[in-house]
Amino acid sequence: MTITHADTARTPVPTQSTYQSRVADYWNAEENPVNLELGKIDDLYHHHYGIGDADRSVLNEPDPGRRRELVTGELHRLEHAQAELLASHLGDVSPTDRVFDAGCGRGGGSVVANLRYGCHTDGATISAKQAEFANAQARKRGIDDKVRYHHRNMLDTGFTSGAYAASWNNESSMYVELDLLFAEHARLLRRGGRYVVITGCYNDAYGRASREVSLINAHYICDIHPRSAYFHAMSRNRLVPVHVEDLTQAALPYWELRREADHLVTGIEETFLTAYRNGSFQYLMIVADRV
Repeated sequence: MTITHADTARTPVPTQSTYQSRVADYWNAEENPVNLELGKIDDLYHHHYGIGDADRSVLNEPDPGRRRELVTGELHRLEHAQAELLASHLGDVSPTDRVFDAGCGRGGGSVVANLRYGCHTDGATISAKQAEFANAQARKRGIDDKVRYHHRNMLDTGFTSGAYAASWNNESSMYVELDLLFAEHARLLRRGGRYVVITGCYNDAYGRASREVSLINAHYICDIHPRSAYFHAMSRNRLVPVHVEDLTQAALPYWELRREADHLVTGIEETFLTAYRNGSFQYLMIVADRV
């Protein structure tokens, strides 16, 4: 079977609203150690948070330099666990299949999917700098024949309709309108294809967005959606949830450890912990099939 690379259908110039231009500017300029230092450990650069029990014994290391190294490694392990969890829910993916990483950042999630399934991966990011960095990493790994990153708007990729077995957003859906996002995923996925999103969302049962959610929005220049909005938008765009998992409690150890990492703190750590604990904010994974 001959596989035609998905971007041969149309290569659009990324169109951006004023807001999207601000987001692109933010990520083009971003050089945060919490992203870069963790990625340097194994050249897997994740732009999301971690899950699972943290080994807090790393905080007991008396040597400051070694302590920094151990804490950085443990945070990276938790982030990688999150990426592996997402990848494990992409369904029955074969080495000849294509998958789509929407809002791919510096590309770690696409590499994880390729290593797990041997599949072809297209990542899209609104940041030209991120796409360039991620492609350089793919060449360094020798997987650039299968893993490619594109400077494109994930709402209008130009990729071939129905070309993908699976697709996902990992902490990037809060930057866009959900109906536009899910319409593009539904267009790209073949019938029966799998979509996964991991995201922070505010809890409808709590009421309106809390003060902490507003602070997170301001920190990342995003617009966190209510939990209900994901399910309503999916139902309007041929995406049927088959698995929903609340990862809030699993996310707490990551933030508790990061709060102790003096060399990596960004000032938003306590806000996340407060929001998770007071019930106004949730960390959710939704797995859906395209029908």
